[in-house]
Amino acid sequence: MVRGLVGALLAGILAAGTAAAQDDRLPPGTRFSAIRVDVGPLQAQGLDGFALQVRGDLQAALGRVFADRLGGPGPVLVVRVTGVSLNAYAGSDSRHGRGGGSNTDYLDGEALVLGRKGEVLLRRPQLSATPASYGGAWYDPASERRRTTVLAEHYAAWLKRGLGLD
Repeated sequence: MVRGLVGALLAGILAAGTAAAQDDRLPPGTRFSAIRVDVGPLQAQGLDGFALQVRGDLQAALGRVFADRLGGPGPVLVVRVTGVSLNAYAGSDSRHGRGGGSNTDYLDGEALVLGRKGEVLLRRPQLSATPASYGGAWYDPASERRRTTVLAEHYAAWLKRGLGLD
């Protein structure tokens, strides 16, 4: 009974979120004068070095994904990263039984499209999730670094699509 109620409630929330997201699209020909990444929320948590790494990865990914949308006097796209979660152990996934686990990494944030005077023309929250295994073997020291790069690429690609610019 409770499970059915929770499921119905979540379905309603997702449907409302989908309807709202469809209204958060830009005109098809939109071009940006600049793209910026704000990792202030991560830095406020004391994650300075990691925040800079995420900013670099996301700035590069956004530059590649939105390359055909850059240039001219258009609005500025600002992506504010509010959270990043990398699974502590990517070598096992316990989906059955108690104590479950997750091998999913997350990048949470919002895109702000700012007009010439700094006014917010559009705000689009987004959560990207990718399998932690996308970074390669969990015991490889470079795995975590690759995982942030994969998250950034995933976030950028879905953001372009979510803004209706793909």
